[in-house]
Amino acid sequence: MVKIKLQRLGKIRSPYYRVVVADARTRRSGKAIETIGRYHPKEEPSLIEIDSERAQYWLGVGAQPTDPVQHLLEITGDWQKFKGLPGAEGTLRKAEPKPTKQELFEAALKAAGEEPTTEATTPKKKAPRKTEAKAEKTEDVKEES
Repeated sequence: MVKIKLQRLGKIRSPYYRVVVADARTRRSGKAIETIGRYHPKEEPSLIEIDSERAQYWLGVGAQPTDPVQHLLEITGDWQKFKGLPGAEGTLRKAEPKPTKQELFEAALKAAGEEPTTEATTPKKKAPRKTEAKAEKTEDVKEES
């Protein structure tokens, strides 16, 4: 019997999963027949990417999804599409795209009054030269004598 299940990866408190098709007798993180997606629950909103075409194929040939995978398939709309139920578009939320560095720079430039500054806000500290440091040490030694 073939199952569609989650394969856990990641560190102790930051898990992420692969949605895999595997033999039901293999262990959770064992050998998989095919990887059809990924799931990152710790992101906001959670990242769910499932290859719809491959999921439909495996469901069609009799692969049984586990309960968590069935819930993910309902969110993406693949389960409704397979069963012929209404709501095949799913309820998947997408993350807003991050602004590019160029957009962030332009926004900061507008906030600064449209005047680009080329100098740093605080000047770098210069280390004393070695000859000056040696001269100060020799003067201190002469004064003590």
